[in-house]
Amino acid sequence: MDEDKIRKAFEAYGIEHEITCPQAFEISEKYSIPKMDIARYCNQREPRIKIRGCQLGCFK
Repeated sequence: MDEDKIRKAFEAYGIEHEITCPQAFEISEKYSIPKMDIARYCNQREPRIKIRGCQLGCFK
């Protein structure tokens, strides 16, 4: 996982505390970052970045 690449992508999108699934998918596509790496990054950071707007309805 390239944490620096993900951090820079999040900064470009203004993501600090929350990310939506559509944003995660867009970042994954635009920056060629695997979706699981984005999820891992969100869960490993302190404070964690919350996942909102899940396309499956898992996170609200």
